[in-house]
Amino acid sequence: MSIKEDPIKLHKDANALMETGKSAEARDLFTKVGELYYKGQNYFGAAEMYYKAGECSVTLKEYSQAVEFFNKAADIALNKGFDRYGLSALEEARNAQKAEGNTKEAEEIEVRIKEINDEINKQNAAGDEDSSFSVFS
Repeated sequence: MSIKEDPIKLHKDANALMETGKSAEARDLFTKVGELYYKGQNYFGAAEMYYKAGECSVTLKEYSQAVEFFNKAADIALNKGFDRYGLSALEEARNAQKAEGNTKEAEEIEVRIKEINDEINKQNAAGDEDSSFSVFS
């Protein structure tokens, strides 16, 4: 019989580790919780956990690993329609690339951010045109 892990408890434990400066342990636990949330179809939670793992990696100055976590958070968020959260993750990935001295990679992420922002703005503009609701009709 296997014992089911409680991702919410582990999430709280990871936050506590992060708050007490135990970034490496927190990063590892955030990663584990991200996997559990993803398997449980809590996609926003999974994206959040990978984002936090990225933050821990930045604290540890492990920028290439931070980029991986932020990109994973962005991919999950953008694929599930959490566009603003995905953009935040991409911005953090870009910042980590810059911190690592990877100017070209940071510029590539910046292009992706702009493309996503443009698409969101286009969708919002189309949505505004479609809404012809009036309280006077």
